[in-house]
Amino acid sequence: MTYGSAALLGIIQGVTEFLPISSSGHLSVLQNLFNLNTAEEGHMLFDVLLHLGTLVSVCVVYWSDIVLMIREFFGMIGEMRHPERGSKRADIPARRLILLLIIATLPLVAVLPVNGLVEQLYYNTTFIGAIFLLTGCMLYVSDKLSRGKKTEKSMTLRDALIIGVCQCAAVIPGLSRSGTTITAGMAVGLERPFAVKFAFLMSIPAVLGANIISLIKALMEDTDFSLMPVYLVGMLCAAVSGIVAIGLVKLITNSGRFGSFSYYCWTIGIATIIMSLIF
Repeated sequence: MTYGSAALLGIIQGVTEFLPISSSGHLSVLQNLFNLNTAEEGHMLFDVLLHLGTLVSVCVVYWSDIVLMIREFFGMIGEMRHPERGSKRADIPARRLILLLIIATLPLVAVLPVNGLVEQLYYNTTFIGAIFLLTGCMLYVSDKLSRGKKTEKSMTLRDALIIGVCQCAAVIPGLSRSGTTITAGMAVGLERPFAVKFAFLMSIPAVLGANIISLIKALMEDTDFSLMPVYLVGMLCAAVSGIVAIGLVKLITNSGRFGSFSYYCWTIGIATIIMSLIF
């Protein structure tokens, strides 16, 4: 693996992880059709670092929200141990957001038993192309949804659970996780800026959990640590491009043009199916 290919894969990971166009779908197509090195060819640690790069992106953009939730989380623990010291300055919306994110993350446990079957889909390029088309249809419909008004103050546990179930479906390559969860948030009536924030915040435990499992596998394999500088370049590119992509999604969603990504998904879906039949 060269610095150039690592940087390219890092940029692709960062951009496609947050733009609603499916990072897993793009990386799988690049691997299947163009033989770009990824985890399947001894670079599992690189794959882990790319995802950690996108995790850094979310933490940078939503740093203030994350710090507030961490503070309130430990505040709740302290109040459970000493109820008489209940804080009068507790940030109730932040505490509700913690609970909502936990509820939205729980459905991911259901994916674990079928993880092996899902991984097999990454090698079916024609299938991935068809899912790209489905993602495009979903994004097109998203702009037709009425604008909601719910935030962490009024969002229900049922809303969080629905979005969490949709996140489970997005493990399928070609189906955008951000596109699916943001669209689901808008469908249950979330305010659009909050739908984006909630979707990206709920990616933190999902990506972190998946990376811990992948990191253990990577360390158990024969990893070539001499390539670490190359891997870190890819991680840095993923983090920087991810920050830019999050800002772009926030801007486009607020302007009511989230569905404009549908045309790209339809184009890449058709191109993927055609190339899969040719190669």
